[in-house]
Amino acid sequence: MIGVAAVVLAALVAGAIFIVRTPQQDAGPEATVAGLQADEDTSKFARALVPRDFKFPEDHGPHNDFQTEWWYYTGNMQTAEGAHFGYQFTIFRRALIPGQLSQPWSDFAASQVYFAHFAITDSNANEHVAFEKYARGAAGLAGAEAMPFQVFVENWSIVTTMGIGSAEGVQIKARQGDYAIELNLNIAKPMVLQGNRGLSAKSSEPGNASYYYSFTRMDTRGTVTTPRGTSMVNGSSWMDREWSTSALGKTAVGWDWFALQLDEGEGAAAQTRGLDIKLFQIRNSDGSLDAVSTGKLVERDGSTRDIALADMKLEPIETWRSPETGATYPVKWRITLAKENIVMELTPRVKDQEMRLSQHYWEGAMIINGTHNGVPFTGVGYLEMTGYQDSFSGRF
Repeated sequence: MIGVAAVVLAALVAGAIFIVRTPQQDAGPEATVAGLQADEDTSKFARALVPRDFKFPEDHGPHNDFQTEWWYYTGNMQTAEGAHFGYQFTIFRRALIPGQLSQPWSDFAASQVYFAHFAITDSNANEHVAFEKYARGAAGLAGAEAMPFQVFVENWSIVTTMGIGSAEGVQIKARQGDYAIELNLNIAKPMVLQGNRGLSAKSSEPGNASYYYSFTRMDTRGTVTTPRGTSMVNGSSWMDREWSTSALGKTAVGWDWFALQLDEGEGAAAQTRGLDIKLFQIRNSDGSLDAVSTGKLVERDGSTRDIALADMKLEPIETWRSPETGATYPVKWRITLAKENIVMELTPRVKDQEMRLSQHYWEGAMIINGTHNGVPFTGVGYLEMTGYQDSFSGRF
């Protein structure tokens, strides 16, 4: 996932005021998110410039000196009867000023804002629903910490289940009206550092990058609740972690991001079973792709291989137009990975998986059918698409 945190925060400002003050500022309650958001100077925030040494469990927790951060989970799950559900659950942190307030004058004073997106796709019902929630990082309303590992926005939460500082096993809980998930996730593969040893470039400008790691396959069990009842499910999830102080390049309008888990195969295609693939492309206003668009293939044992832009071909083959926003999304794709001799077609479980929240984008569960060296395989995945309604230029 590349991220929508800055865009969403700007949209939320109109509906909520968060009071902040630093010891260096002579500011009262009139210092609001809106006032700080208008100042685009990010010079006081840390930036992702060079590869770093990741430290755990610390890096599972927040990095408040960076402007933007998220904990992102998607998954495909089935019931014992074969019914399919997909889910997305993401908690974002957005800094108003670097770090934490050293001397807050109120329990509600905050330098960090948290918000979350929660979506369920019920394939059998041809239904996709999405919700959001946001709160200041104060007064127990929202927050994140490494030990014990937990991230929450009110009653939506990610909490460790495997150890006080571990993010390798977590429980996710979210409920909105008649929709809910309660899922236990445990890693099935080692952690993957994305990009260049965890430094993932988003444009050619120095600092337009994030620190980025993933758990590309997590065994998932639990319950999904819809107005039609509560179902026991099991399946597989994908977890992404990024933090940064950056923006897309000036000519970028949006991105297409793919998280793919290849599963079934017979004969020679057994070598494809268990592969995970991340691909993303950043689209420019002139129709070209940014040179930083790239991918990574994760083997069954967790070893990785980079996929260069020249070696991946992402072709839209079917579109869907949102009746609500008017945006037209390429919801079906053909993907060719030349060096791997892999050809795939990705089909949406439900065409309308648009996230109609403070910012509109498409994020949904996909079915994969492909061949590896000419032998068929199948799989599941998630696709995120932005910039098809409004340009995301200069945002991150």
